[in-house]
Amino acid sequence: MKLYTRTGDGGKTSVKGGRVRKDDIRVEAYGTIDELNAFVGQAAAAAAADGNLEQLAAELLEIQQELFDCGSDLAFADPEGKAYKMTAEPVQRLEAWIDAHIAAAPEVTRFILPGGSAVSALLHVCRTVCRRAERRAVTLAAGLPVNEDVLKYINRLSDYFFAAARSANAKLGVADTEYVRSAEVFRKNRK
Repeated sequence: MKLYTRTGDGGKTSVKGGRVRKDDIRVEAYGTIDELNAFVGQAAAAAAADGNLEQLAAELLEIQQELFDCGSDLAFADPEGKAYKMTAEPVQRLEAWIDAHIAAAPEVTRFILPGGSAVSALLHVCRTVCRRAERRAVTLAAGLPVNEDVLKYINRLSDYFFAAARSANAKLGVADTEYVRSAEVFRKNRK
């Protein structure tokens, strides 16, 4: 198999159902998902290299599979009658993981700066790229049909990265880096 086809030399690429410019919003949306997936792979490798974060590494590998599904669903130029890969189930699983990560970290009262451990810093990179991917997908959805489960998943995923970054720091015994000029902006959970 040849890696290069020369079909994109004129600035167009294939999507499911046709060809579009490489700067088309659909390509921007699934391309940003692909970029996010690369950063998630980097975070998964870092988590796997640490003996205390095997569960996190496994979660990130599952997320990589789901991100590929998201990208696939966003690549439909004409989704009419097509079966999407993403469903509501991965969103529910993300919510359970978020809750577990929140429970594993100290309560947050101030804004948190990206950082702490290397794994946490990588997860914050994932969080910010995920937010950009979400913006691209929302722009796409404003004008064209998009699988709504993809939008929900990407929205929840950025929350997951924040919670996982804090949990990784806690498990590694590294304090979160608080924004020093922040007032206490988060209220303590009331029971």
